[in-house]
Amino acid sequence: MHWLKILTPLVAGAALATAAPWAAAQNRGDDTLLEMQQAFRKGDKSRLTALLPAARGHLLEPWAAYWELRARLDQAQPDEVKAFLQRYAGSYQEDRLRNDWLLLLGQRRNWDQFAELHPHYRMGDDREVRCYALAIDQIKGQAGEDAGAEVLRHWYAQRELDDGCANAAAEMLAAKRIKPLDLWRKARLAAEAGRLRVARKAVEIVAPEALGQLREALDAPAKYLKGQATARGKERQELVVLALVRMAMSDAGAAAGLLENKWGVHLSAEERNWLWGLIGKQAALSLSPDALAYFGNVGRDADLSDDMLAWKVRAALRAGQWKQAGRAIDAMSPGARQDSTWVYWKARSLTAGRASEDDRAQARQLYERIAGSSGFYEQLALEELGTRVTAPPAPEPLTDAEKAAARANPGLNRALHAIAIGLRSEGVREWNYSTNLHQSGGMPERELLAAADLACERHVWDRCINTSERTKTVIDAGQRFPMPFQGAVVQRAQGIGLDPAYVYGLIRQESRFIMDARSGVGASGLMQVMPATARWTAKKIGLTGFTPQQINDRDTNITIGTAYLKLALDDFDGSMALAAAAYNAGPGRPRNWRNGPVLDAAIWAENVPFSETRDYVKKVLANTVNYAAILTGQPQSLKSRLGQVGPRGAGEPEPNKDLP
Repeated sequence: MHWLKILTPLVAGAALATAAPWAAAQNRGDDTLLEMQQAFRKGDKSRLTALLPAARGHLLEPWAAYWELRARLDQAQPDEVKAFLQRYAGSYQEDRLRNDWLLLLGQRRNWDQFAELHPHYRMGDDREVRCYALAIDQIKGQAGEDAGAEVLRHWYAQRELDDGCANAAAEMLAAKRIKPLDLWRKARLAAEAGRLRVARKAVEIVAPEALGQLREALDAPAKYLKGQATARGKERQELVVLALVRMAMSDAGAAAGLLENKWGVHLSAEERNWLWGLIGKQAALSLSPDALAYFGNVGRDADLSDDMLAWKVRAALRAGQWKQAGRAIDAMSPGARQDSTWVYWKARSLTAGRASEDDRAQARQLYERIAGSSGFYEQLALEELGTRVTAPPAPEPLTDAEKAAARANPGLNRALHAIAIGLRSEGVREWNYSTNLHQSGGMPERELLAAADLACERHVWDRCINTSERTKTVIDAGQRFPMPFQGAVVQRAQGIGLDPAYVYGLIRQESRFIMDARSGVGASGLMQVMPATARWTAKKIGLTGFTPQQINDRDTNITIGTAYLKLALDDFDGSMALAAAAYNAGPGRPRNWRNGPVLDAAIWAENVPFSETRDYVKKVLANTVNYAAILTGQPQSLKSRLGQVGPRGAGEPEPNKDLP
């Protein structure tokens, strides 16, 4: 026997003997990290401090140290924070704690320390931190010309009550960089969203004298409006507007009646336009044919928010009023107009009816701007240009050096280990940071492909997909549209007459192929099946002996999920759009949403009232087209999968009423 053959098992045995204590220690460390995460979530400061020494030296020590210090950050000394930032320099946890400390410094109005620390903040994605920085610039007289507009952008995007942007808005108002109307609009948006504390904060800044009447206007709008005879003075007018906003959210018709018959004459043109826009939006959300009539009372589209204008476009598309749709898109903010949704519909509006050569040329330019295989409207634009979706050629294979660099990245390693032991949220955040989402340029594309390859190799499919999707010029379709469990999925789908590409398109959107995925409402597994739906479907297909625990079994989950999808597809006459909506929102809602005019399914999908379901339907169908291109090797059409959506015909069979 060759000496190497004798030596190899001896060396391997020695290595195993050496590795065993380390592995055991690492496992104990994993348990400590999991316990610390739970203690952090409970706010148990003493337990975190007690456990921290056991986490020293562990791969995820930065997380342990972060939780321990973050839990008591309001009592921490600046030197402790500085020591943490130095010890974990370059890590996600360092920048995360810097973010937290900057927020605390902002709340304390410690502008000097904030200004010293802020230039080192790499993520730069916290709106409140940015607002504090803009407020400091204003206090120091160093604010740029667009500082007021930037504060408003961040503040309007904040849903919850925050100190940073509210403080910055107050500074900008005092400096006359923003107008009182800007703050009243924030109050209106907050009242519309039911964020009454946020609305009160905005009013407190712009008109503190109005706070006494504000509570009744927000909490009892009908009573407030009944008790007012006129609306003289800007504050009184805006309180009436806020009361009508609140009323419109529960009864748009009643608000319309009061606006038209009583309050309209007491309000400014801008206030009337805003209210009619909101009432129109509420009607459009309920798919009411009255929506366009309400929007017709708006004298100037520029007075509406982008969200109101989006619903005006949808109502116009539903009614076949293409010119109105185009004009509403033109009134959107420049940023909103760049969204592929509105680029596509603007192009369609230009070619509806008798289009001039100039209109057709402009439409073609718009289609060319967004055409591609990446999303729903990108694919539709591609087809308008006469091309179908094909699988892109594979990029040059990754080199050993590129793969080795990804495997050596400490942030990626921490992220994968965190995900592996059940700290998925922490792992995802560290992965995203490590792939340089915090930098304007981001990680170079070949490095992104290498990181995605590492995630795919470890079967962390969501990070594989999301990382690969960030490349623009080098596209790896196998990473973006992976097909794990291909035998089980394809065999089951074909066995019951489902397109495997449709099943894969749905799974990719539902769970990103995470086996232990669980939604906030209790859906489980690859196909995110609800327990009640699983029991009903199992009984329907004769799956005997089924128990709810089996939902987490891969093959059972695929069997039940595909069966339910097929039942929904049959129930909705083969419409992929309607079946996808039913899978996401339950079948009852799409049955109601299909009533009304017969529509191009793209128009129908854009009018789905639930934003989650609207986005879901479009993504599932776009995924389906890409998977079909990969599975068949042939060019694919999204339009051929859309068709039309309308009420069930008189001669068609009744829907399966017990479909859950």
